Amino acid sequence: MSTLTIMPSGKTVEVQEGMSLLEAVLAAGENIMHKCGGNAQCGSCHIFVQAGKKGLSKTAAAEHAKLDTIVGVGSKSRLACQVKVLGTEDITVELLGFASGL
Repeated sequence: MSTLTIMPSGKTVEVQEGMSLLEAVLAAGENIMHKCGGNAQCGSCHIFVQAGKKGLSKTAAAEHAKLDTIVGVGSKSRLACQVKVLGTEDITVELLGFASGL
């Protein structure tokens, strides 16, 4: 189990191994857009992983392909719907303004 810290709210929640970051953020009661049902097709759940990257699944081809089409992507970018928690370390993510409804 890992602790997930969600910025900018600072909310923390315990996340079970195998859970997606999208599921975890929604379970924490945070707002995050997710238009395609978790299929890496829309990119609306784009987040930044600020800490704990090694505690997350590796980026798969479908996620890479979608990230390549999004403006503002950086080395910390992930699609919350595609990232699985490995449960090996604590994680901090930043919800982006357009994705969090801010």
